[in-house]
Amino acid sequence: MSSDDRQHPALSLTPIQQELLQEIRTNSSRAVMFHQMISEKLGLNATDHKCLDFLYRSGPVTAGQLAELTGLTTGAVTNVIDRLEQAGYVVRAKDPKDRRKVVVKPTDHGPDNISPLFDSILHKTIALLDRYTEQETRVILDFLKSCNAISLEEMNKQKEAVS
Repeated sequence: MSSDDRQHPALSLTPIQQELLQEIRTNSSRAVMFHQMISEKLGLNATDHKCLDFLYRSGPVTAGQLAELTGLTTGAVTNVIDRLEQAGYVVRAKDPKDRRKVVVKPTDHGPDNISPLFDSILHKTIALLDRYTEQETRVILDFLKSCNAISLEEMNKQKEAVS
C-alpha cells in the first residue's frame, strides 16, 4: 500500500480503521527493522534468522515443509539452510521416520545466543498482554491469525506469479 491509502477510492475506512491500518504498517516496518538488527548481531540476514525462528518453533522439518511454513520457494529455503548450516545453527539429518528424507534440525548453539536478545521485548510484550481481558485477547489473536493467513496467501500468489 502507498502512503496515499486514505485517498484511495476503494478504501472507505473509518478514521479508527485508517489509524489502525497505519499502525499495522508501522508495526510491520519496525518488526522488520528490529529483526534485521538482531540478525546482524548474529551474523545472519533477516530471512535466515526468521527461518531459524520457524525451525525452533516447529522442530525438525524437511526443506519442503520449511518452505510451506515460511512461504518461501524451495530454492530459497535450500539457500537459507545452507547458510544456517555453515553458521552452525542447523544440521541436516536423516528423518527417523523415513530414512530417505532429510530433515533440518536446529542445533543447541542458537538459543544461547538468540534468547537474551529478546528477553526485554518478551517481558514488555507479556506486560502488555496482561492489560487485556481474555475476551479482548481472543479478538486480538483472531485478528493476528487472520493477518498471518492473508500474508501467507499473498506470498503464495506472488510465488505463483513469478513461476
